[in-house]
Amino acid sequence: MNPIGQKGVTLERGAAGFDAAVLGTSFNASEPGRRPAVVVQANDVFDVIAAVNRARRDGLKISVCSGGHSWAQNHIRDGGLLIDVARLNSIAIDTARRTAIIGPGLHCGDAAAAFDKAGLFFPVAHAYTVGMGGFLLQGGFGWASRRLGVACESVIGLDVVLADGRLVHASATENPDLYWAARGAGPGFFGVVVRFHLKLHARPKVIGLKIQIFRMKHLEEVLSWADAVGPSVSPSVEFQMVLNRKAMVIGAPGIEVISPVIADSWREARDAVAFIGGSPIAKKASLTSPLLPMPLALMMKTGEKTLFLPNIRWNADNMWMNEPIGPLLPALRRIADSQPPAPSHALWLNWNAPETRTDMAFSVEGRTYLALYGGVRDAAEAARHATWATDHMRDLEAHSVGIQLADENLGRRPARFLSDANMARLDAIRAVYDPDGAFHPWMGRMN
Repeated sequence: MNPIGQKGVTLERGAAGFDAAVLGTSFNASEPGRRPAVVVQANDVFDVIAAVNRARRDGLKISVCSGGHSWAQNHIRDGGLLIDVARLNSIAIDTARRTAIIGPGLHCGDAAAAFDKAGLFFPVAHAYTVGMGGFLLQGGFGWASRRLGVACESVIGLDVVLADGRLVHASATENPDLYWAARGAGPGFFGVVVRFHLKLHARPKVIGLKIQIFRMKHLEEVLSWADAVGPSVSPSVEFQMVLNRKAMVIGAPGIEVISPVIADSWREARDAVAFIGGSPIAKKASLTSPLLPMPLALMMKTGEKTLFLPNIRWNADNMWMNEPIGPLLPALRRIADSQPPAPSHALWLNWNAPETRTDMAFSVEGRTYLALYGGVRDAAEAARHATWATDHMRDLEAHSVGIQLADENLGRRPARFLSDANMARLDAIRAVYDPDGAFHPWMGRMN
């Protein structure tokens, strides 16, 4: 937390510490090749208002960063003013009402720990150091989201600094159009959220994990089985597979079937993951673990230490799909065979979106999800593999219904992430709240 009344830091391009401040906003170690004219490290809402007013006065476009986990480094733009709200990381929980008010810079892991201590739960992001701000704006595919809904559905209000410097509240009854837009606009949102008001949920009684490991030679069989059984998997289970050059246990190319389960009893949890051990391909697994109790914090930190390491040059891309996996298997084999060195990996996620969602900007999802994460430490190696994720996603575009903003690469491959109707509505709302285009839109799209 920041000392009350301590003014934030403003750095002009060329000043000592400027580059470090800009690059320090990015989890991705890639050099973006872009720099804003000014970066403001805001300590409170007054710093944010002052920064927005300065941007308007000086004709600088605004970008915003909370946790810096944008693979595409969307917030680092040429010219303009970057507002870093990482220090707005407050949290206040009302246990009786099951609500919370948080700052956008609060890390998801810290939020989860505070909610757990209060006997409550929220579907935070899977990685500990993801900032709640960006996570909630883009939709929020978090823990138990198959069961509780995407995280932005549990946002009941926002406090937003608009392009004209006004601080307003948005909810279902106050500025409802702004509230609608904030839940799904992601990095294209046209305001700076300084507080989120959240609806919390009862803390689950059981959190566990079951893992199964296969060698890569079984790829087609494993994916075919997963695709067939996916629709029947309990929403309590996050049924996913990671294609990894150094799979757990075997230390060789393999498929990690990773199945966290969040349930109300151990019996429910065991029943929910029984399909893994009883599958027709189970005997081909190199390892099948029992269902193990696993604290959420440990799973979040382990994921960051094994799959989403810092100080790595990352490129990512993704797609939602509804088709059966059969026609995609040759392409998935090519993806597996061409993977860059670890920690690069591919993720297949059984999602099976519900038929209806809350009315909000977020509006594109599918039956299954595929994301590619290319990441290496060495600069020369990173350059060789810089287009791996996007090239393969481009090859699969005919099978895609759109992308998820959490893993977007819109600057390289523009793609659909809202329904056409919702994009038109969002643009109409933007014209009201940001008529002069003060805020940068998504990369790959002009105002």
